[in-house]
Amino acid sequence: MDRPEPNSDVRRYTAYINPFGITQIHLKNPYVIACWSLFFPGAGHILLCKYFRGYLLFVWEIYVNLHAHINLAILYSLTGRFQMAKDVIDIKWVLFYIPTYFFAIWDSYRSTIELNNQYILASREDAEVKMFNIGLFEINYGDKRVPWHSAMWSALMPGLGDILNSRLPAGVFVVITFIVIGTQSNLLSAIHYTFLGQFDSAKSIINPQWFLNIPSIYLYAINSAYMKTVYFNKLFDWEQSKFLKKNYEHKNYKMPVGAMDGSGEGMYIVSTFDHSNYLELAITAIQMKGIAKENILGVSMDKRGEDVQMFDTIHSADGLSMLDLPILLATLFCLVGSIYGFILTWGPIIWGVIGMIAGFSLGLAIKLITIRKYDNRQKKTKATEVVLIIECKENQLEMVHDLLWKHHALGVRKLSLNNNEQLN
Repeated sequence: MDRPEPNSDVRRYTAYINPFGITQIHLKNPYVIACWSLFFPGAGHILLCKYFRGYLLFVWEIYVNLHAHINLAILYSLTGRFQMAKDVIDIKWVLFYIPTYFFAIWDSYRSTIELNNQYILASREDAEVKMFNIGLFEINYGDKRVPWHSAMWSALMPGLGDILNSRLPAGVFVVITFIVIGTQSNLLSAIHYTFLGQFDSAKSIINPQWFLNIPSIYLYAINSAYMKTVYFNKLFDWEQSKFLKKNYEHKNYKMPVGAMDGSGEGMYIVSTFDHSNYLELAITAIQMKGIAKENILGVSMDKRGEDVQMFDTIHSADGLSMLDLPILLATLFCLVGSIYGFILTWGPIIWGVIGMIAGFSLGLAIKLITIRKYDNRQKKTKATEVVLIIECKENQLEMVHDLLWKHHALGVRKLSLNNNEQLN
């Protein structure tokens, strides 16, 4: 969106779209954000879109951890080699590490609470957000995507999911960071030997100091891409609802029931849509065919409190996810599995994957049990999001009907209320 003028009456926005990214505030759980800072300082701040502070803490964690040998000390301590842990730790760097580490956790928790309050105020102010921004080097716009697509690309290469979501600085930063850590830890070579069953060779070439950063960064990237897609989808729905209310809810629109007295042509088409760009494409295409804007009524439906869904979809409306706890436990168990993999037969790669699957499964089971206490209902179908009613002449019916189907309407019905009959 364009930057507000100095004399603008708008004090707070919920989102800002520029050619290189989308900065958005949204209600978030402060404990979840603090946990990500616990796993890797800076990660929680990046999830809050506090990028500069997050990048600074992210780089600090890698640099100071490397010089203090924190990861090696953790590895030796948890595997019972306490003297080696004492010998490897560098005290002068540890004293730099501890205060900033706990600051990252505390500050991310505090910032989440403050940003939640700012979001509530911004949502009450209800300022418009410009969903399209074009610059010299890049174009960015609001759209709806499937959260699992973003997660899948980040699973293949951390950072690609953020790039898919047009968060270029965050995505490029994670890609570069993961490449550096992956090469320094000899990750790909270790994966190669693991697949060949040469577990001793895999363990011998891995650099534990670098490798133990990977579980946190890898699962953080998947979670970030997934949740940002959910948040952006909700932003798109909100902005399009405001657009329809402002432009296609005319107070003088003659509802179909009012045409039953025989006045006018009395031809209507009722259709249903998801919130998507196809909806606006359909409306503008119909207007280009000569149907006036005042003859189109677009109503975005209010949604009752929805059940929490196991897996968020492109239609997720609340920005909340069942996957917060599973992803956090997957990160923790993956880290523990990787550590003990150095002394177990199958090595850190396989035991890290086993730990990740076990942690995710445990977290998902806990969420399912918790949610079942509140709501045992299962939604079989998705609710309609937008109802579109178009008044037209009889000779325009087929044209409008075809345009609606062409633009992915969920359902279309032609009405002829003058004759008190419905046309299929």
